[in-house]
Amino acid sequence: FTMNMYLFVYDLMQFCGHSWIFTNMIIRFMTFGKDSLADTFHSIGLVMRLCQLLSVLEILHILIGIDKSRLLPRFLQITERIIVLFVVINSQEEVQGKYVVCILFFLWNLLDVVRYTYNMLARMGIYYLPLTWLNFSLCIPLYPLSVLAKGFAICVSLPYFESFGTYSIKLPFPFTFSIYFPYVLKMYLLVLFAGMCFIIQNLFSERMAHLGTGSIKNKRS
Repeated sequence: FTMNMYLFVYDLMQFCGHSWIFTNMIIRFMTFGKDSLADTFHSIGLVMRLCQLLSVLEILHILIGIDKSRLLPRFLQITERIIVLFVVINSQEEVQGKYVVCILFFLWNLLDVVRYTYNMLARMGIYYLPLTWLNFSLCIPLYPLSVLAKGFAICVSLPYFESFGTYSIKLPFPFTFSIYFPYVLKMYLLVLFAGMCFIIQNLFSERMAHLGTGSIKNKRS
């Protein structure tokens, strides 16, 4: 009971954070139109970073056994967001004003509002079939779109990493070793799209497990 209550509170905190971001983005767009897209990061970036840092706890939940989700897919999804948000977007002010940041945040928060709503109700043993269907179906088309947005954000950031030398390291003599960070990001793009194939396969497996005929009958009963 204590662990279930803790997970409910965690999901509630995440739901409140992502709902605030999602609502804020919609209201700002309806009020200011396209002008709101350029300063999306400056208006909601702090709350977005807090929510993503908090999501690292989900890896711990799986490791200690209070969450039965698969570790590797969840680890990949969380680390993708952490790397793109903190390493790519947060470190380059020029990238923060790009429209792709707004698109990426919109996709992330749309998925998370649905997911944490489903999780909260599931902690209480409540399963609504439309919400269950939405939770396990919406991620299948939206996750690949978010990966494309992440890849585009990385590509947009490359010229700035090259110009400013951010995170590039050149060791002093007698070492003749250096790390050119744009190359690291280009290699990470390959990892990102390879991981996408694995995660999509996992999403289909989860959808079949929760929306299969037998599962639906059990939840209805």
